[in-house]
Amino acid sequence: MDRRRPPPSASAGELLATLQQLTSRARREVELHRARVELAEALQRGMLPATLPGLPGLRAAARYAPARNGLDIGGDWYDGFRLPDGALAFAIGDVQGHDVEAAAFMGQVRIAMRAMAATASDPGEIMGRTNDLLLSVDSGLFATCTFVRLDPVARELRSARAGHVAAVWATADGRAGITSDEGGPPLGVQAGERYPVTRRRLTAPGAFVLLTDGVVEGPSFPLEEGLEAVTRLVAARVSATAGELADAVLDSAERTGHEDDAAVLVLRHGAPPGQN
Repeated sequence: MDRRRPPPSASAGELLATLQQLTSRARREVELHRARVELAEALQRGMLPATLPGLPGLRAAARYAPARNGLDIGGDWYDGFRLPDGALAFAIGDVQGHDVEAAAFMGQVRIAMRAMAATASDPGEIMGRTNDLLLSVDSGLFATCTFVRLDPVARELRSARAGHVAAVWATADGRAGITSDEGGPPLGVQAGERYPVTRRRLTAPGAFVLLTDGVVEGPSFPLEEGLEAVTRLVAARVSATAGELADAVLDSAERTGHEDDAAVLVLRHGAPPGQN
């Protein structure tokens, strides 16, 4: 008896051919998506600073995690640079959207803010000028942001906030909290806005932590609850290095179940020499 299988019918052959075509198409789409992700990650890395400035007794560290959906790009950013008068400037922000257009706008925000900081010392003025310049570009996008200027001589930190999530702080003597600074609206919404400035003296050793809402807010995780959780974390690990603390804060974002990208910027002040 011939136990060989009979040749496939015409309909079965057509089905196999169709499956082969679908498999080939799926493979091409996977390869294309992988290439797009690699391009997006390279663009994102190019938009963020490779290093952050520091001073004796002050170290800065930042971390970024991409979004879990979309093109894995855009949205959140951070920056840190030296100013002509010797002060240090730090910023963190969140641009509307998660695509290449958002990433391009994020680049515009960073460049505009650096340019304004080179000619103005007041964080509120820097924020206002940046806002007006971004509106002149007319991209239709907006960004939240916190800008911080650190005077190394007076050990004074001056900050301005544009619709951005509050910061978290803790000191080695056991104090901790969430900032309640008065702020202005997001950048790119309305011309002529004013941004109040808050002054702080960095006396006791501790940490000042700037972050984006992707770290502390999720689909069913309230912003206030997330900020309180990060405050407890920072207070418990205030003696850690800036890098260790940044890692811990970013890792804590997993509890929110967020799909947004996330950024953390830690300013560790009063740190022993060599600690980072």
